[in-house]
Amino acid sequence: MQPFVIAIAGPSGSGKSLFAETLCEEVRRDAPQLGVVLIKEDAYYRDQGQIPFEDREKVNYDHPDAIEQDLLARHLRELSAGNAVESPLYDYTIHSRQSETVRIEPAAVIIVEGILLLTDAALREAFDIKFYMDTPLDICLLRRMARDLKERGRSLDSVTTQYQETVRPMYHEFIRPSVRHADMVITRGGRNRVALDVVRNMLLSVSNDEAKA
Repeated sequence: MQPFVIAIAGPSGSGKSLFAETLCEEVRRDAPQLGVVLIKEDAYYRDQGQIPFEDREKVNYDHPDAIEQDLLARHLRELSAGNAVESPLYDYTIHSRQSETVRIEPAAVIIVEGILLLTDAALREAFDIKFYMDTPLDICLLRRMARDLKERGRSLDSVTTQYQETVRPMYHEFIRPSVRHADMVITRGGRNRVALDVVRNMLLSVSNDEAKA
């Protein structure tokens, strides 16, 4: 069965991860016979292990060039062809990939979430449907600060400096313009119950139709 691949894009802190994770949980609950996998674009940040740590901290991680999008696109093609892939593991605290990888098996539903998914033409071709999470920037900033301080060992100064120097400029240059490639815009963040129900029911319907075929 050809998998159904969806993209959930939008700015950092917009609720993408919560939306994608909730969607995975509910599809697995409502249709346990279906295989569902979640892939995070963040795992495909380019390895910076070959440069000093001080230089790694200066990299613009909100620019499309910071992500190995061609590898992600290739992995999605492999999964769609029924082949397993070895996904990278990224350590945000040292800005480098780990030596280990994660094996991802083909599945009926493949959900991919990330800030820059819709900026790359090859990636866009890999998706059956594309969503964009539209959340006000001030809310995104507060969520990003809380995440980076708690989960990634960042200081308040580094988070605010990064936001001013790269996050906000890259949002206006790359992320926000990519909304034109979305098939649907989702507001009110990852807890938008109506949007979750619509997307979940769509995935269940599409997957069931393909299984019957």
